[in-house]
This record gives sequence, C-alpha cells and structure tokens, in this order.
Amino acid sequence: MLNRRSFIQLSVGGTLGLLVTPAIWKATDDVSIWTQNWGWIPKLKKGAVEGVPAVSKLCPNGCAVRVMTVGGEAYGTAGDMDNPLSQGGICPVCANGVQMMNNPVRVTGPMKDGQPITWDEAAEILKGELDGAAGSVAVISGDDTGTANEVLSALAADGSYYMMPSAMGTATKAWNGLMGGEGQIGYDMAGSDLVVMIGAAALESYGTTVANQKAFDAARPTDADATTEFIYAGPMGGHTASVCDGFIPVNPAGMKAFALGLAYYLVMEGATIESADFGALKSMLASSYSPAQVEKATGAKSADIQTLARKLMQASAPVVLCDFGMSPSTVAAGIVVNLLLGRLNADGGMVALAELPTVVDGALDRVARFEKDIVGDLASGTFAPKLTLIYEANPAYNASEVMEKGGFTVAFSTWMDETAAKANLVLPNAHPYERDDDLANPFGVAATTYVASAPVAKPGYGSKSTADFLLSIADLGYETFAEVLEAKGSALVEGTVGTYSVSLAIDALGTEIMPGDGLQVAVYNNLMFGSAKVATTPHNPVGIRANELKGMDMFVKLNGATAAAQGLSEGDKVTLTGSGGECKALVHVSEDVMDGVVAVPEGFGHTEWDEFSRGKGDKVYGILAKNADGGSTSWAGTTVNIAK
Repeated sequence: MLNRRSFIQLSVGGTLGLLVTPAIWKATDDVSIWTQNWGWIPKLKKGAVEGVPAVSKLCPNGCAVRVMTVGGEAYGTAGDMDNPLSQGGICPVCANGVQMMNNPVRVTGPMKDGQPITWDEAAEILKGELDGAAGSVAVISGDDTGTANEVLSALAADGSYYMMPSAMGTATKAWNGLMGGEGQIGYDMAGSDLVVMIGAAALESYGTTVANQKAFDAARPTDADATTEFIYAGPMGGHTASVCDGFIPVNPAGMKAFALGLAYYLVMEGATIESADFGALKSMLASSYSPAQVEKATGAKSADIQTLARKLMQASAPVVLCDFGMSPSTVAAGIVVNLLLGRLNADGGMVALAELPTVVDGALDRVARFEKDIVGDLASGTFAPKLTLIYEANPAYNASEVMEKGGFTVAFSTWMDETAAKANLVLPNAHPYERDDDLANPFGVAATTYVASAPVAKPGYGSKSTADFLLSIADLGYETFAEVLEAKGSALVEGTVGTYSVSLAIDALGTEIMPGDGLQVAVYNNLMFGSAKVATTPHNPVGIRANELKGMDMFVKLNGATAAAQGLSEGDKVTLTGSGGECKALVHVSEDVMDGVVAVPEGFGHTEWDEFSRGKGDKVYGILAKNADGGSTSWAGTTVNIAK
C-alpha cells in the first residue's frame, strides 16, 4: 500500500506532465476565444447585487447554489454557505449555470421532426401520442433527485419507467433489490474517523462530491492533526487517490473480491451479522475469497488487505464506500463490510434514510423508478415501446439504441443535445434557474436532505417547465408544479430506518467478475470533460490538461510496462476495440495506472452541443461490456484490445 507521501512522489517522478499548467483544446487562438466576452451574454444593468438560492441540475447529483444577480439579472453562480450540501462550495459544472442559461445551444422552441411548432400544437401532438400508445409508453429520466419524476410516472402509469445508469441506481439495486433492505443508503463521511473508498472516487465524481470534499477539508484543519484517515483502493491514482492517506492498487474486475477479502479477515476476527444468511456468507468467504484467491483476483497484496481490515476493526467510526462499473454485487459487497463492522445507522457509518413519500397519485416511488434496466432491456430487445418520453437525459449519447427502438420519441431538453437532434418531438425544458425544481436526498447524503427552489429568471428561448406543461395537459391532481413541491415539503419524513435483518445476496456475491483477454478498462470521470448529460461547459476547457485532450483527440492512460508490452509510446494514435464497438484515442504513459489496465475518460465524444465540445475525443460506451449483474447491466470486467 502506498502512503500519501510516496504516492505524490511517484506521481511527480513518473508523470511530470500531470502537474504542468493546463492549456486548452489545441492552440492559443482558442485561449483568446474563451477569454473574450461572448456576444450572446446579456449586458447587465445597474442595480442591487443579490445571491438567490436555487437548485442546479447540471451535474449528475445536482448542487444547491446561489445565483448572483444585479438588478434582477443573473450574472454568475456561487456555492450556498447556508446549505448543508454546499457549505459555500460548487462543482465545476454547476459553476457554469448562468453561462449555460444563455448558451446558444439551447433549444429555441417546440419542434416536430425538425420543424418549429407552437406549444399548443405540441400539446395536441403529445396528447394524441399518449392516447394512441396507451400501455406502451416508456419514460427515461436522467434526474435522480427530482419530484418531476412523480409527474412523469403518474402520466405514464401503465408504461415502463427507466432511470439512466447512475450510482444511485446501482446502490438501489444492491440494497433494496439484492439485499431486501429498506430506505436509501448514504455514507456519513463527515462523522467518520476512517473512510475507505473502494473504486468510489468520492472526492471527484461519486455522490455529492462538493459535500464530500467539504468533509475531507474539515478533517484536515490547518492548525491541528487530521481527524480522519482516507484510503482509496482502485485501478488508477486519480484526484481522489492523490490526496488520500493511502492508496491500494486494485484491478477493475477485482473490486468486489477486494471488499469480500476484507470481509474474510473481519469474519476470521469474529465479526458477525444478525442475518439468517450469515452461515452461508461465512462458508462462501472461506471457500471462494481466501487471501490467495483474492490476491489473484485483485492484484492487491493480501498483507495490505489484512492490514486494512485491522485498521477498520480498530477505528472508532469507520465507513466503507464500494462501487465500480455499475455493479450492484460490488456495492453489496461493500455493504456487507459495513454490516460486519456494525456500521449501519451509526454515527460516521452507512445510513439507511427513510424513503421520501410520493405526493402525486399514481406516481412510482424511488425504488420502483430504479427497478428496470434500460441497458439490459435494449440488449435483450425488451425495450420496444410505441412512445418514449425522455426527461433530463441524453440516451442518444450513451444508449443510442433508444432512438432506434423507442417508437415516437419526445425529448424534454433544455439544450440541442444528441437526443434532441434525433427526437420526433422536441419540447424545450426551462433551465433549472427558470423553473420550480427540487433536490430530494441526492445519492450519498447521510441525513434527510431536501432543497426546493423557485425560478430566478423567466423562462427563455421559448421554453417551459416540463412538469408544469405536463400538469397542464393531464389531470394529475395539481395545476402547477409549485403546488407539487409544496406538498412534497409538507410530507417530508426525517430520521433513519431502524436496524433489521437483510438478505446477504449470497448468490450475487459468490459470482466472481471474470475479465476476458486483453487490457482491463478503468473508466474515470472528470466533470471538467462533461458527462453523459451535459457536454463541457463554457469555462471548463481551461481545466483540461494537454495530456487529456489534444486537438480533436482525447488520451487514454497506460503505464510504461503495459505500453511497452503493447508496442506503444507516448502520443501514439490507437483504437480500442471491445463489446462490438471501438474508441479512438492517443496514448498517455502514466505510472498512476496499474499493469494490464487502460484508463479511459468519460464525457468526450459529443456530436452535438457547441463548437468547443462537438467532436472532441470519443465515446467510451461502445466498448463497455454488458454483463448481467444483480438485476442490472454492469460493465465491470470489461476488457479491450488496443492497436495503433
């Protein structure tokens, strides 16, 4: 195991380019473009300066922010010091909220097959399609935290509801599905004295990253010793690993085995779980996850795993975050470790929050919304509705078959993304600052957290709030979405769910993730690059390093030994092939990646959006494996071939 000092030394000595001041895109003329005032930004008037609380839905988990205004005109976005999620911080995507509100890539009005129509015409078209497709309607949502899902699910009550792949979806399938648990799991990092992150890059892309970073910062006061130890286990040393106190290299297919290797040592030391399945778990660990077996499966030394298990047992308030490759069984393995440590609903441990009640009649609750698997249903041919409603999601980018198999497609989209460009009916959704919206228990929070906001600005570009529009064409018991949010706030339930016996998901845990031949793939997220939901936002190109993107080409990372074994050198153009698809990139040789692993960024390869994002890099999704895993589809265990 590397400690923090040796890891930083390794990074400086082995990958000096990582520390070079970043330059953006391809040349200095691009820099000059980005430092100018864009013509589409409105001129501000004189007036009072205010910070208006608001909700941003640009990043995967959403941020609680303050929109800065002058004379009522928005000019910037900042963190909200009064909000427990934000504590004054903000992620790099949501920091660009106002710029995205005025971005010319916004949809400028309703469209049918590419032609402008009125909202009245759009309403009649949608009502006709809903009537004609009764019982064969699919909804795809990319908003994990919003009550708008209740309006959508009640509207399509006889249809199928899909959430786009996410950490919350994976955890829900693990805890509520595989293990029969109740409530929504989260992690009390702020109250812990030992945080172990297995594949979960919680300080950069996993869960409520801003709140996680605040917890990390608070545990390292400038005038006193650190109060919490942070350890990361994973296939590459990204931003999270580089600041942790310890880093244990674990190959991408070995995350579940690593967690169960910890469980093995904990059980050997006498740890138990009050569950009828505990005897079966103990037998399975002894037969399938012995130190030698785990060392082979993970690439980690058994001595390091045993040392970490002892640290966990000796800590007063440890917590384990485990997630990788959208694998519910991997998340379940991490939950088992927390249960063995007695950390369910304990201060500084894993919590199971009470579910928030639904307030729209006929709406699906949170667990039901995550039950189906869009990737698996596409692969099996199960997904074949007559009508597909797509909200706050961009499946044409990372699940492109939706547009081919979804029948008549309706995109409720703020921007002209890949999905809006291909949809039959495009209805411009108001920007988050222009509509009523909410954040209900974002994934990872350790206490009931609800944030609602009213519009900061009037809807622009001919847009409307999707929830308000749907309430205007259907009788769902409310006239406006503001009324729905008021009812939601009144119905909130606080506190955690009590301790109870759960299934330990022995069948799913006992199935080892087996990589095929080739290099194992580690997908990593950096919000500077963008995401499946939003392309690179206006100010973030300055945060992209020259060894992450060069011109139109992105980089993948291999260490020196792996690159040499593949006959590759720094800057070589390569094609990665796997799972029936391919991905093109340049090679960056970096010693923070394990042997036999290629690290591939997520968020590049958009074909729409603006000139600064379109065509930059390639998409990773085509090369990812589609493995059945605990009622879901996981890419854990993906392997690829790489060639010049």
